[in-house]
Amino acid sequence: MRLTVLAAVSLLAVAAAGCTNETLDSFDKVDVDLARVSSKTGYQLSPAVLSKLSSMNIDRSSPMMLRIFKEEGRLELWKSDRSNRFKLVRNYKICAWSGKLGPKTREGDRQAPEGFYPLSRANMNPNSSYYLAINTGFPNNYDRANKASGTHLMIHGACSSSGCYSMTDEQMVEIFAFARDAFDGGQQTIQLQAFPFRMTAENMARHRDNPNIEFWKMLKVGYDHFEVTKRPPEVNVCEKKYVFNQQADKPFSPAGACPAMTTPAALEVALKSYNKTYAASYAKAMGKYQGTVWIEPSEAQRKAIVADQRKGRELAYAPTGNSLDAGKLMTEREIEAQKRKAEEAEQRKLAAIERAKQQAEQAKLDAEQQKIKEAEALAADVAAVKAEKQARGEGALPVPEENPGVAVIEKKEKKPFWKLWTKDEEPRKVEPAESVTQSAEQATLDAGQQTTHKEARTPTVDASAQKVEKPVEGAGTLPVPEENPDVQVVEQTQKKPFWKFWQK
Repeated sequence: MRLTVLAAVSLLAVAAAGCTNETLDSFDKVDVDLARVSSKTGYQLSPAVLSKLSSMNIDRSSPMMLRIFKEEGRLELWKSDRSNRFKLVRNYKICAWSGKLGPKTREGDRQAPEGFYPLSRANMNPNSSYYLAINTGFPNNYDRANKASGTHLMIHGACSSSGCYSMTDEQMVEIFAFARDAFDGGQQTIQLQAFPFRMTAENMARHRDNPNIEFWKMLKVGYDHFEVTKRPPEVNVCEKKYVFNQQADKPFSPAGACPAMTTPAALEVALKSYNKTYAASYAKAMGKYQGTVWIEPSEAQRKAIVADQRKGRELAYAPTGNSLDAGKLMTEREIEAQKRKAEEAEQRKLAAIERAKQQAEQAKLDAEQQKIKEAEALAADVAAVKAEKQARGEGALPVPEENPGVAVIEKKEKKPFWKLWTKDEEPRKVEPAESVTQSAEQATLDAGQQTTHKEARTPTVDASAQKVEKPVEGAGTLPVPEENPDVQVVEQTQKKPFWKFWQK
């Protein structure tokens, strides 16, 4: 029994060593011409791809697996050879992925999933709005146990992402064809492994200060199992954690306690050797990165470094670049200096805002003062003009004058039928008020004279002297408007009754 275990461990060690030294063709560029693709779901792998698979001792319909590394922006396609070991056959450059490194936790956070996801034929979407798509299956058992939320997280075409891993349409045609052939060959689920980066000792040391480091350490166990065995690990979830290649007598409950578990002995020995090598590499990396911090770039910073790739393309085409090119490693001293600069810049910004606010308030006060001065100046001008008019005797209320251009004619009343034989009297012109007033004054004067000389005169009185026109009532107290010479005023005479027709 012991010899069998040692033989198995030796085989695993040789396999791991062989994998480390073998040369892998990246197959970065696909040879797909969409103009010649008559059916995107029926596309057949090119002769060049099939020839490469044959040279690697891999059948066209053999099982496959996908691995994603966000930081590098890479999607790897692995297929099983005839010895049941998986080999890398394609290494695609991811066109766009959104968010930053770290798992997806809630709907709308723009994070692309990280973890282990089983993909079935039902996850394939030939009618996607993004050319072709394969649903990642998020949320899986781990995500649900940890209350993570999100829907429609895909691997799709169109190079546009909002929480997905987006490829070019040419890449998706080929990936879709690989998956279709694997399902046709009898594979039930294709494992998708989504990592933030290759979980080497150096990368783990570089990202040691990231708040997601404990989550990544958990994913690293599954990563290590694949590195050792070159086979997709068996994945389960218990106590809200991933467990890999664990044997148990009881079923696993994602949110419940983990059952009693054991690791296959041969795998345990191989992992022990692997971890020993890893520990030495990690210690060396910590010496290299001591006193430094990796500054993870934002999605906008990643897009900025590949902005030129959008020229001449549709607006939806939005490559994001990778974090390795956009991020930077900084020392603690550099970080402190940058922090001080940021704080100073923020203080200057706040000071500028305060100055602008004060200037706006002062401008408002100045405007109000200017309005007051203008109003005072206007009032002074009005007062001066008024005083000037008063000095010239102007400003009294105007008295309406008679309009010389309007003739006023007194309207005659119509005669009744019994007065048809009577003679109409000529209209008499109304005497001006001034003449009436003068006559009244003359009559008063004459009356006074008569009173003065009454005793000296004879009792005989001249009839003509006594005939005085009666002054108009009130003529001595109220002014009467003067006659307008251009207006003819006709006085209507009183009509005589018909029985007085003999009177003149």
